[in-house]
Amino acid sequence: MKKLHLALSSSDIAASVADYSARLGCSPALVIEGTYALWRTETLNLSIRHTPDIAPGQLRHLGWEDDEAQAFTAEVDVNGITWERFAARHQAEEIQALWPETDYRVEGGKETNGHHGN
Repeated sequence: MKKLHLALSSSDIAASVADYSARLGCSPALVIEGTYALWRTETLNLSIRHTPDIAPGQLRHLGWEDDEAQAFTAEVDVNGITWERFAARHQAEEIQALWPETDYRVEGGKETNGHHGN
């Protein structure tokens, strides 16, 4: 299955988590206070990240969470937008590398994490 991946910049992770959780009707799979949040719904993989060099609300990149992806790939489209393609486990590996204290993993399509904040 493919899920659209949308990555946005945010200057206020807590406010964004409250807003997007209400809009999506679910809590994020992972929150790293002040830095990052990730929602994985049936059709959407949405991440927000505090990225000081990108204005709040701006697109960081697009992509596909694709169960059949063998590796993480990224390419730039005709409009200069980066598109990533990855399986959920690839994203979990990237999160684990950036924030090892989260112990975020995806096993059998379900998230597990040893630490997160709200």
